[in-house]
Amino acid sequence: MTTVVEIENLSKRFVIRKEKSLKERVVNFGRSQKFKEDFWALRDVDVAIEAGTTVGLIGPNGSGKSTLLKMIGGILQPDQGSVRIRGRLAALLELGAGFHPDLTGRENVYLNASILGISREQTDKYFDAIVEFSGIEKFIDTQVKFYSSGMYVRLAFAVAVHVDPDILLVDEVLAVGDEPFQRKCLERIRQFQAEGRTIVLVTHSLEQVAEFCDRAIVLEHGRVIEDGSPRDALRALRADFEETRVAEQERKAAASGVEQPVARFAGISLRSESGQTSEITLSPGEGLHVAMEITSDRLLEGAVIEIGVTTSMGTTLYMTSTTMLDRELGPLKDVTRCAFYLHSLHLGPDEYAVRATLRDGAGTELHHVPVAATFSVSGDGQSLGPVRTPADFVIN
Repeated sequence: MTTVVEIENLSKRFVIRKEKSLKERVVNFGRSQKFKEDFWALRDVDVAIEAGTTVGLIGPNGSGKSTLLKMIGGILQPDQGSVRIRGRLAALLELGAGFHPDLTGRENVYLNASILGISREQTDKYFDAIVEFSGIEKFIDTQVKFYSSGMYVRLAFAVAVHVDPDILLVDEVLAVGDEPFQRKCLERIRQFQAEGRTIVLVTHSLEQVAEFCDRAIVLEHGRVIEDGSPRDALRALRADFEETRVAEQERKAAASGVEQPVARFAGISLRSESGQTSEITLSPGEGLHVAMEITSDRLLEGAVIEIGVTTSMGTTLYMTSTTMLDRELGPLKDVTRCAFYLHSLHLGPDEYAVRATLRDGAGTELHHVPVAATFSVSGDGQSLGPVRTPADFVIN
């Protein structure tokens, strides 16, 4: 396939200044480096994006996603490395980017289109469709400084998708629009995919990544830590989130000086009704036995266990707990063994995971395992999706 975006050894540095005022900056100018700090938003990024693919850029806040998108769009220039683009590019990078607040919506359509390389004659041809798609005909001759954030996004997206781009860059801005407009935008993105256009999407909606993207890139502290299928990327991202959460819990516990009980899952295993214990594949409706071993360094009363069944993308399909089942775990000390039995799982053909959480009597989380074990469900080719139910079709 043809490579339309080629990123090699890309790095971007910002200078964080510690002076609180212009006066301090002038007084400290040239004296030392202690009043400023280098922050590398991107470091040694190598990515190649093929034509016709939809790529999701995901990661925690501050990981460099938006910076990378701006580098691809030519808004920022690299300190090291290079970005090469093939084809016409349209970008939705920031709320109101490319708009002048003192110009009307009509004038900004022509301004934004010219920035994207479209002539006035071509914009004349697209104008009616742009305004109709945006849904803000009533305000098209109003200065955009009076627009709401949703109106900004509507007009900017309408321009971007009507200038016939080969590559579309979309930042988190779609989250600003209302549900009907988001649906319209996502339908247009599907149309672009069917037409073989290239889309690079930055979003915190992991469901959108799973639904739309062929590939996902996980960024952490400006570096690529995973580049592959959406399933693998989301798994790596959730593991990173879990490590961060556990580290934060440990930091807070150490700062409080209050001794917390050390109780955790020492092991979790699955067994199917048919006796499978490894590489388990369930038949539709078959039950699952979830066995677990818990260790505790001292006596723990009133503990609660939660378990859930999730899709490979992390969406919870089912959850229960000892409290919901009106069962008491009893006091935990040293080693405790217990099990849940899920009598019948009417799941569609796919791969699934079991997650588990241990809490104390006050509801404080002691240990959480987002992917404790995995299993798959076989199918008969009659349905798709995570839920399976017998179906038939008749003509009356």
